[in-house]
Amino acid sequence: MVSEGDRVVTHYFESKEPGYRGWRWAVTVARASRAKNVTLDETVLLPGADALLAPEWVPWSERLRPGDMGPGDLLPTEAEDLRLEPGWTGEDEPPPNSVVSGELAELVDAEDAELTDRPVATSRGSIAAVAEELGTRRARVLSRYGLYAAADRWDESFGPKTPMAQAAPATCVSCAFLIPMAGSLKQAFGVCANEFGPADGHVVSLAYGCGGHSEAAVMPKPPERAPHALDTMRVDAYSLRPDRAGGSVPDEADGSADDLGHS
Repeated sequence: MVSEGDRVVTHYFESKEPGYRGWRWAVTVARASRAKNVTLDETVLLPGADALLAPEWVPWSERLRPGDMGPGDLLPTEAEDLRLEPGWTGEDEPPPNSVVSGELAELVDAEDAELTDRPVATSRGSIAAVAEELGTRRARVLSRYGLYAAADRWDESFGPKTPMAQAAPATCVSCAFLIPMAGSLKQAFGVCANEFGPADGHVVSLAYGCGGHSEAAVMPKPPERAPHALDTMRVDAYSLRPDRAGGSVPDEADGSADDLGHS
């Protein structure tokens, strides 16, 4: 037992619960001043010096790893995520000297809604409207930090330092299966389109390479088969006795198989 203060004592008992080896039941009792009865203060299960403890809790945002998300899962991003930055900047209102004033914009929007029967999403002359017209209306885009982080991650998986690239006969920059990327990353990365390659469908470094390079080896043409030769069999008769004129006549008397030649 341990004295916690005046008339307050904590008694410890060994825990017999399975899975709580080294834990102790702590029962604290107290007696009020001038009281004769002892009061039970609290009972709690506490770990001891050699208790089995769970690992320190880590937030889910730090435990998440690539590939953990499944169908239906949502991954929220923080408002101040370093990987992202605003897709456009400036106030969402036209400047005071804009050709399209607020009153005129309302009239134009009302006319469009009346003719097209569709609600007006954004006001004319706004930053969002211009961005939408240019096809770049995204609230946030990758920041420079986000680009560098993605490049480092891709370079680690499919970069020039991987064993596959070290043994490759050539790099992806000269491969016909490489699909170029858009933006600034096209200077260093592309997408592999070789279905038999180890990086098919993945972003690869231009310095990456594998044995499936389009120009590394050309498959030889199979040798052409020789035309079929049909060899007929016939019987030629040869005489064993020459005739009087110096030639030879077949020996009709002896027609054994020894007198016949086969070709």
